[in-house]
This record gives sequence, C-alpha cells and structure tokens, in this order.
Amino acid sequence: MTLAIVLAADPAAGRLTEPGRPAGEPLTERLAAQWRRAGADDVRIAADLTELADLVAAATGPVLVSGADLVAHTAVLKHLATSPVGPTVALVLTDPPAPGQATVREERGQVVEVDAADASGVFGGALRVGAADLPALADAARRAAGGGPLGAVDRLVADLAARGTLIFAHRVRLLVAHRVGDEAQREAAEAAVAAVDEDRAELKLSVKERDDFFTTFFVSTWSPYVTKAAARIGIGPTGVTMVSVAFAVAAAVLFGTGGRPALVAGAVLLYLGFVLDCVDGQLARYTRHFSAWGGWLDTMADRFKEYVVYAGLGFGATHAGFRYGWALALAAMTLQTVRHMTDTWYGALHDEAARRPKVVSADAGGIGGKLNAASTRVQADTGSVSYWLKRTVVFPIGERWALIAIAAALFGPLVALVAVLVWGTLAFAYTGGLRTLRARWMRVPVLTTVDAGLHRDDGLLARTLPTARRPLLLAVLGALGAAGTLVWALLAVHGGGDLPVWVPVLALVLLLGAAQGSRAPHDGSLDWLVPAALRAAEYLFAIAVGVAGRAPAWLIFGYVLVLTLLHYDLTARLEKRQVAPPLHAATLGWAARSVLLAIGLIAGYASIALATLGAYLLVVFVASVVLAWVVLPARARGGVRSPG
Repeated sequence: MTLAIVLAADPAAGRLTEPGRPAGEPLTERLAAQWRRAGADDVRIAADLTELADLVAAATGPVLVSGADLVAHTAVLKHLATSPVGPTVALVLTDPPAPGQATVREERGQVVEVDAADASGVFGGALRVGAADLPALADAARRAAGGGPLGAVDRLVADLAARGTLIFAHRVRLLVAHRVGDEAQREAAEAAVAAVDEDRAELKLSVKERDDFFTTFFVSTWSPYVTKAAARIGIGPTGVTMVSVAFAVAAAVLFGTGGRPALVAGAVLLYLGFVLDCVDGQLARYTRHFSAWGGWLDTMADRFKEYVVYAGLGFGATHAGFRYGWALALAAMTLQTVRHMTDTWYGALHDEAARRPKVVSADAGGIGGKLNAASTRVQADTGSVSYWLKRTVVFPIGERWALIAIAAALFGPLVALVAVLVWGTLAFAYTGGLRTLRARWMRVPVLTTVDAGLHRDDGLLARTLPTARRPLLLAVLGALGAAGTLVWALLAVHGGGDLPVWVPVLALVLLLGAAQGSRAPHDGSLDWLVPAALRAAEYLFAIAVGVAGRAPAWLIFGYVLVLTLLHYDLTARLEKRQVAPPLHAATLGWAARSVLLAIGLIAGYASIALATLGAYLLVVFVASVVLAWVVLPARARGGVRSPG
C-alpha cells in the first residue's frame, strides 16, 4: 500500500488559499486530492515533521511526501510515484531557489548533495521513499523537526542525503511544477499548468529525452502514434514486446531463406520489430505500467531477438555457399555479449563514482579527467554533430538493426554479418580504450559494492579452488587460453587433423586459474572488466570444444545462446537491483561447465556434451523464470496469477 503525506508545516502553507475558500485555508487539500488521483492508496495531512515521522513508522509500503507549496500537474506527481529508476526519488526543478528551499547537485541522475554550492537544480518539494528507506525517513523527520534555515520538507531531504541514502532525481519536462510562496506566484503557476495539454505532454514524454540517431529520427518521429493506438485498444507493454519478438523471428527466418524478396521482407520486418521494441517502453511510460517483470522481459527479449537474427543470417550465409556463416554469427553474438557486459559494469562503476565526488575530482588534470570533461561537454551540446557522432560511433541497438536490415536487403546475410562485426569491433575498441582510461582516473572499486561471486557466475567448483589475487589478470589469462584453443582447433580441423589432448587440458588449467580469483577482493581500478573477460573465456572455450569435436555449427550456436540467456538474466538483475535467480546454483558455474565440456571432448563426445549440457541449462533457465516471476510472486500474493 502506498501512503502519501502532505506536510503542512511550511510557513507558505498558511498563506496559500484555494479560490472560493475562506481566507487563510491552506492548499493542502488540493495536493491531497492530486495524490489520490496519482494512485496513492492512503493520503494524510501531517501538521509537522513529528507527526510525519509517526505516520512513516507505521507504513509498510512506499511513502510519498510533499510540502504544501507545490503547484503541479497531477501527472508530475503520478510520474514521481511510479518512477522506475529507483526506490527513493526526489522531484528536482530548474526554478531559481527561494529562501528556505534546498538546492541539489546531480550526477548521472542521482542526488549526490543537497544544499550544494555548485547546484544543478532545486528540490521540488516532493519525494517518494522506498520501503527499505522508511526507517531512515522516520529518523530524518525526527531529527529535522528541530527547525533550521530550510523549510520542513527541505530539511527532510537534506537529512536523508546526508545519511547516504541513494536518492534518484526526477526532472520535470514538458509538464509544469513550481513551488510557490504567495498568491501571485500561485496564480502564475496555475495559469502555466492550465496552458499545457497534460495528455499530449505525457505522450511526448513517453519518448526518451535522449536517444540514438536512428531511433530519434527514424522511429520516434512516428512511434508515439502507435503507442497511443496501443493504449486505446488496451495492449500492454508485454504484449507489444511479444509481437516485436515474433517480428524478429520472422525476419530471421526470411534472412535464412535467402532470395532478394525474402531479404527485403526480412529487413522491413526487422525495422518494424525495432519500432515495436521502442513502443513497448514508450507505452510503459505513457500508461505508467512499470514492473520488475516488464523490465526483465524487455532486456531478455532484446538480446534474444538480436541473436536469433544473427542465427538467421548465419544460416543464410551458409546456405548461400559461405563455409563460415555460422562462425560469423557466433563471433557477432560473442562480441556483442562481451560488449554488453562491459557496458553494464562500466555503468555500475560510473554510478558508484558519482556518489563519491571527491574521488572523481582527485585527478582532474590527468588524461582521465580531461576525457571526462570533454565527454561532459559533448553530452551537454545536444543536437551538435559531435554529440550525434559520439552517440552513433558506439554502435547502439538502433544502428545495429538498421545496418543489418540495409546490408541484408541490399547485399545479403554475409555482408550484414561482416558489417556488424567490423563496426562492433571498432566500437568496442573505442569505448573500451576510453573507459579504461577514465576508470583508472575514477579509482572506484565497484565490485566491492556487489556480490562479485554471483555476477562472475562462479559455481561451487570455483569457490573451492585456492584463492589467488589479481582477478583481472587471471581472467584475461583464461580468456587468452580459451582464444588460443579456439585458434588451434580451427587450424587442426581445417587441416583435417585432430586437436591434441594436451591443448584443451592446458586451456582448462588456465580457465581454472581464473577461477582462483573468485574470493579475491575486486578492488582494482580495472576489475570491473572481470565479468566480461570470464564471459569471453567461457564462450571461446565452448566454441573451441565444439569445433575440435566437429559438432554441428548450429549446436555450438545454440549452446552459447543458452549461456548468454543465463548471463543476461544476471545482468538484468544487477541493473534492477534484484537478488539472484532462484535456481542459479543449479547452473553449476562457468568453471564446472567448462570442465564438463572438456571431459566430453577428451572422451570423444563433444556434440553429446554440448547438447546435453545445453538442454539441461535451458530447462533450469525456464524453470528459474517460472519460479521467479510466477510461482514465488503468486505465493506472496496468496493466489495464482501470471505476471503482467
């Protein structure tokens, strides 16, 4: 249950009156009614911070708090109440601060300092506090009840921030929100609210404020109309996601079929599938239907769609006579997965650095500091050529799908795969080099803030091996060993020979050496690269086993695809701050899986090992999904319902 509290303790609350009501009657009732329309289950008016603390102490769900001096669209309050960015979110405005109002400084969407000298905004007088932060909110209210230069609700958020509570910033765009101090300001704010078409603004807000070039100019120019139509006929974001998956699968089939008409039709379906991929997020933002299930499904569906398309292209290239079509598809999938792992962990690193501003500014004159300053300037110059180049050169999903569609339609599957690999490799080198320099400058041991063993995908075997320091060095050595084994296997099979037994054994020893970093502290400035290096090591070793054992190419691709699903599940949970999958231990861990494949290869049953282990992992993955999103939530609710 969501509780909303309107705090009537500020002096301005007594000066603001509703038209037609007795003079001096506060505006709190209007805000209370707006919170009800915004979705609050229970709305209370607290006379002071002490009463607010008592209400919070009895609450069991999220709490919405606002002062009595806020004039805003109801949609602003609804967006704050339903914001998916984090459990605790504060409204941030660009208005000049008035006396008693707290200024804030933001970094990467987080409020890192309140009442800051170098402020980037002013606190908007409203915040949502997640259930886990309610004890801190109640204590902050009691501490702030003693008074101070700031208003009551401003003292509240300042005390929360001083405690280190993670507070995300919710900016107001297109809609109107102002804190007012007298009747003239109230009347001006109400006029500004009335001048904006709330529904039209919400539809525009469903589109991301900053997106990539292709998405901005070739999708978002018309996708809101699809979003509006979907909302009218009652299709939810999950339904749109599933239709998008169907389009991508159909495109993959057409790419595999070959022939110019099929390739052009596949390109069109791929484009439409990407449009729907954007629409599902826009529909969630427009209808405010957010859920952990929806966020997880969107992440998993995006990767599944892309990799199924790679499979279609690989089959099509092979069918057209190119011997290594499946090999290119495997390379594209492996490259993209490793890229995504570095993206995720660099984002976690940057978020952690944002909460440590003193560490970030320690070496502003070094190369990392200069790169950070240059990146900030380019990002701020929205619409410039340098801005769009920076967003395009990293090869985001819109550009990938556009390149695949155009190249496949005009030149065929082989050219499409080669183009994806070339651009993807260059983008990886560009982003990896710059991020490595900036990470050394940040000096933030990000892996010490999360469960490193979980996100390394270590199993029981890795945890039982002796511990060695330098996890990054060990992971890189393991990846190099796996890569070397793959090259040797390719040369041996191409020459008609067999892979010597000692080669996979040596590679396995290097891999298990990487496992010895499992329990070592991941406190190095580049240890955020460890999960990606381990993913690369496992995938390359599995591919080498398949090649050396002369397993069918499609079987090798299918096995690695199952591994990517397991790893993207972990990635999605890290990004959404969720616990481990219910059956994670049953996936054995990358070290044990690699040992089983090596045994299969040495015994002469590489294909059977890949098929059996892949089928087992797929069953575990599906069962884990059902448990996580159907069975366990149903038990918590006391009934049986599917996630929606």
